[in-house]
Amino acid sequence: MSSMPPEGGRKAPTRRQQHRTTDVLEKDDIEQRLEKALFGDEAGFLDSLSAARHEEGKALQLYVSGSELDSASEQDEDLGDVPDEDLFFLDAGTDTLPAAISEQLDRTGEEESSGASPAAWYDSDDDRLTISLATHTRLRKLRDTEADDVITGREYGQRLRRQYERLHPAPEWLSYARRKRRMSNGASHAESDSDVSMDESDSLPPVKPLAELLRSVGSLTRTSNNTHDRKRRKLRSEVIDVQRTKDVTPAGPSSIDTLEFHSEYPLLLAGGPCQTLTLYHVSPQPPNPNPVLTSLHVKGSPLHTASFCTPAEPSDEVDETRVFFSSRRRYFHTWSLSAGTVAKVTRPLSTFKHDQRTTEHFKLSPCGRYMGLISSSKKGGGSINVLSTTSMQLVCSCRVDAQGGVSDFDWWRDGEGFAVVAKNGEVSEYSVAEKRIIERWWDEGSVGTTVISIGGEDSRWIAIGSSSGIVNIYDRKSPAFSSMLAAEPTDAHPKVTSNQNRPSPARSLDQLTTPISHLVFSPDGQMLAMASRWKKDALRLVHLPSCTVYRNWPTDKTPLGRVSSLALGGRNGEWLAVGNEQGGIRLWEIRD
Repeated sequence: MSSMPPEGGRKAPTRRQQHRTTDVLEKDDIEQRLEKALFGDEAGFLDSLSAARHEEGKALQLYVSGSELDSASEQDEDLGDVPDEDLFFLDAGTDTLPAAISEQLDRTGEEESSGASPAAWYDSDDDRLTISLATHTRLRKLRDTEADDVITGREYGQRLRRQYERLHPAPEWLSYARRKRRMSNGASHAESDSDVSMDESDSLPPVKPLAELLRSVGSLTRTSNNTHDRKRRKLRSEVIDVQRTKDVTPAGPSSIDTLEFHSEYPLLLAGGPCQTLTLYHVSPQPPNPNPVLTSLHVKGSPLHTASFCTPAEPSDEVDETRVFFSSRRRYFHTWSLSAGTVAKVTRPLSTFKHDQRTTEHFKLSPCGRYMGLISSSKKGGGSINVLSTTSMQLVCSCRVDAQGGVSDFDWWRDGEGFAVVAKNGEVSEYSVAEKRIIERWWDEGSVGTTVISIGGEDSRWIAIGSSSGIVNIYDRKSPAFSSMLAAEPTDAHPKVTSNQNRPSPARSLDQLTTPISHLVFSPDGQMLAMASRWKKDALRLVHLPSCTVYRNWPTDKTPLGRVSSLALGGRNGEWLAVGNEQGGIRLWEIRD
């Protein structure tokens, strides 16, 4: 049965036609408000663009007053009818800036001009950007002073970079690569004839120079030249007044194997197997007692010996004090305190490399002109090779053919010669000017001689220590020694006689029972310090010229430890420094 069409003969609209009819219908008020709230309209989009431009302008200025905003809006309304070509201009910046900002820009320019490589590009808007460091808690760490507040954007970036480098320093390989690149760019291909050989791979970084510090009388008091004009102090023979002061260092990473006072300045040099040389200012007064002036780290060289080298002819303009230091290597180093440079010396030692297998044992002459190195030979005996401290050339060599080899040597006080002692007790006195042995004698009752030391005015006193703990003190002014020197030689070379060349010591000391490792005279020759590192608290002080051991010091409670180094300093020997195997340096003041 077919359905009947609707009235009027028209067909009913299909579903698609009904949907199209719905789309063209006008939107009512509720629908329009809902659509505007969700998607916005054209007017709202333009307002958003205007607000975004306004916020972008505010980002370039930290402080903007309300009156300025009102005036800006009024100007915008007034510019509505202005043509487009008149609305834009080239902004070249203001002619004048605030004083604080100008100073920061000038300082930034100076820092960039002093740097090695300037920035390839920077944003000019950074100069107009102002940032307050005081109002933000996280930015207060970037201030240089408490009053520091508003800075420019470029200065802000540099301070952020500086803070980052403080927290994360540049790695060592980066500094080495930069230094190597600078050396390769400015290096010369010409070979140097100097006896000081500096290898790039072995070069040490420069150390902070002490030129200003050494010249400054206010920061580092130099010993007065009028000391000799004052009355010379005289120590008592049996009791000594010793006052302990603040320790230079209570402990360290290794033992203190070398310790020495400067002859003119209140400086103390210390070093050991930790591969670090440290320079202290001897000043035990609070609040900062015995501060560290500078230090030098030498990789791969456990230090054994270090000594000050004062020039023979001092200069009033530049202090030419150097430090010589060595380890168990075929080379040694020199360190200029005034310039802060370090040089490695190898070439002059190549002439006798078969005998000089190590430079760990050396001594500098008191005059500062010579350096003596102990060497041993496979065939027995040994020698003392003397170098010039200025040219590093070989001056002379003293050969000693003694059983057991060379134990030790020490310079005469005038630096014109030295005395060499062999392990069998044979003592040879060598003159650098004549380049020969002028005297040879034997230590009485010597059993395994270990160390020798010369001190006093005109090299009067000679002290010789042995492995049994006995210390013999000889007086050159005694009749026995004078008769030995006046005896006629048995041949054309040194005086060697069986009886006359065995002088009797002025005193034999047996207070120590272990091998003697250190013998040190005071600068004025009134005291001798002897110690052994093979037993705890093994140290004694001897009065001269009576050659008596002080009975009141050290006591059982004196914290010495195992003595690994010893030094007497000051023009009159008023300072006693003791280094031990725990890395500590104790300091005592010797009073009248």
